[in-house]
Amino acid sequence: MLAAPINPSDINRVEGVYPVRPPLPGAVAGYEGVGQVHALGPAVAAPLSPGTWQTYIVKHESVWHKVRSDVPMEYAATVTVNPLTALRMLQDFVKLNPGDTIVQNGATSIVGQCVIQLAKVHGIHTINIIRDRPGSEEAKDKLKQLGADEVFTETQLDIKNVKSMLGALPEPALGFNCVGGNAASLILKFLRQGGTMVTYGGMSKKPVTVPTSYFIFKDLSLRGFWLQKWMNSDKADDCRAMIDYLLGLVQEGKLKYEMEMSPFSEFSLALDKALGKHGSQPKQVLRF
Repeated sequence: MLAAPINPSDINRVEGVYPVRPPLPGAVAGYEGVGQVHALGPAVAAPLSPGTWQTYIVKHESVWHKVRSDVPMEYAATVTVNPLTALRMLQDFVKLNPGDTIVQNGATSIVGQCVIQLAKVHGIHTINIIRDRPGSEEAKDKLKQLGADEVFTETQLDIKNVKSMLGALPEPALGFNCVGGNAASLILKFLRQGGTMVTYGGMSKKPVTVPTSYFIFKDLSLRGFWLQKWMNSDKADDCRAMIDYLLGLVQEGKLKYEMEMSPFSEFSLALDKALGKHGSQPKQVLRF
């Protein structure tokens, strides 16, 4: 292996709270990464290794995807989970046309950053919600540089009519929730009649609470997205083309996100950063 990221779902697997758990004993975490092939053929008979957080790994050829050598290592290592999640959510739930609007919370996450940039490529406007924290103004500026139309903190939206903040933008048809709690409620307030909210995470560990009136009078739909389930479906054959498409955007400068490469020898520090013990940090990518 050359590099592998630390994703929230990896941490959930380690904690034993993820729906799919690696077999014990000898479980190794890590769901994605990039490597260099050293050997192949029927004589490679070592047991299949379950995770990517290791220096050497044995996998069936069907799980590998060849990428160009000039693709930045950190993007090849991270393209399968977060950017692909953003792409699928934009395409799988509501038919969006240029000029439409989506709304999302957790906008500073890698998925959130990818949603902003992929939406921009397709002419879709984005309304983005971030949590109140030191440095929120700097975070707003960074998201707008990526192409965000509007960025609000949760406190800014503590008003009776959040739609007054839309300006000239049309009401969103689609919303993405990875936080839960109040941040999810704000998504629902923004959605237009018949809109859809897709939940793909729950970082606040607070439930999504929906007033009955939103179902009756706004006819809202609540959906969920789990990348691993999607990749196990019959649509997963398209995954390779999507990875090439996303890496193509990276090479064109149309898709980027902040990451920090950490040597595997500093794994403990990288894990603490991924857990938020050192404040807001870039995506941690282990380099082997």
